[in-house]
Amino acid sequence: MGVETLTFGCRLNTVESEALRVHAAADGRDRVVVNTCAVTQEAGRQARKAIRRIARERPGTEIVVTGCGAEVETEAYAAMPEVARLVGNAEKLSPAGWSPAATGPGAVMAARTVAPTRIDAIAGHTRAFVPVQNGCDHRCTFCIIPFGRGASRSVPVADVVAQVETIVAHGGREVVLTGVDLTAYGRDLPEPSLSLGGLVRAILRAVPELARLRISSIDSVEVDDALLAALAEEDRLMPHLHLSLQAGDDLILKRMKRRHARADAIRFCATVRALRPDVVFGADLIAGFPTETEDQFARSLDLVAECGLTHLHVFPYSPRPGTPAARMPPVAADAIRDRAARLRAAGAAALRRHLDGQVGRTLTVLAERGGTGRSADFTMVRLAREAEAGTFHAVTIAGHDGARLIAA
Repeated sequence: MGVETLTFGCRLNTVESEALRVHAAADGRDRVVVNTCAVTQEAGRQARKAIRRIARERPGTEIVVTGCGAEVETEAYAAMPEVARLVGNAEKLSPAGWSPAATGPGAVMAARTVAPTRIDAIAGHTRAFVPVQNGCDHRCTFCIIPFGRGASRSVPVADVVAQVETIVAHGGREVVLTGVDLTAYGRDLPEPSLSLGGLVRAILRAVPELARLRISSIDSVEVDDALLAALAEEDRLMPHLHLSLQAGDDLILKRMKRRHARADAIRFCATVRALRPDVVFGADLIAGFPTETEDQFARSLDLVAECGLTHLHVFPYSPRPGTPAARMPPVAADAIRDRAARLRAAGAAALRRHLDGQVGRTLTVLAERGGTGRSADFTMVRLAREAEAGTFHAVTIAGHDGARLIAA
């Protein structure tokens, strides 16, 4: 069997699961590694359910638990008879973390560096994700992740560039830079002026063979001038930004302990659109944060149009034990569900408007498996015929199905 991985949560976990497989397999033992998420209670419930299922279906299998869940819910996972051992987030990407002498969860809060995650690609994926930052120094009141990932740490530029070069040498055409708090990149490195924008420039300069570079979710208020300049000037930096907005009302943002106001978000989107008119925005939004009134929710709903958002990730608020928000007066569960549904409907309408605007245009699409691909702004396109994954195609858009474009 070797080592199998089961991954919950973010893209960073997905990349790390591929990387840790090598270390987990070094001693030749068969095992299943469950890489957990702690962003919601539901994520933990699903992981524990999966662990019990694996134990029932494959009795005697060694089950190892790692990830943010292992860090913030250590006792809960350690108490499960199905779990053979826990591996901490600070250890899972190093050979020492899988040795009998490893200490397990608990060391991540003291971590001050992060090793590069060395992989050639992710099996089954056209694009390659490159973690360049880990951890978070902020303390949003709804979020437990800093306690699972530790302080913000950045991968040195040379290591990031080397990883991108390796991916391109193995045929990679598109790279996505990922992190927990991506716009914090560089603050802990010796170069005082280094930023996410500087990293983007360094990659594009050093790896001219890279066709497409993307950045994953960012905190708009922390975006630096170098990144804005790169968006305006670098065609290989794709015109798609996913923003961590969370809400559209200033009082709710304050209670969330976010670092931006509503006006900041609107102004940022207008600034970027002026620099790069073809940009498409996605955003994370939370429905039903504690104390949120209907009027305050309406301001989040209005933000979809005011920022010109296209791709929404809507999260019904879920209390996370140990966070300040979990102690705030809650919104009724039925109101949370209703608000989440209304946000999703607004997002679906915004996406349809965007798709309508693409009909008749000729777009360059990077083919994926299954007869689909992605345009530069990350819109999914159904190709007229099967194409080899990783190849580029100029296609004319004939229509759409409400979720993806359809090529003629």
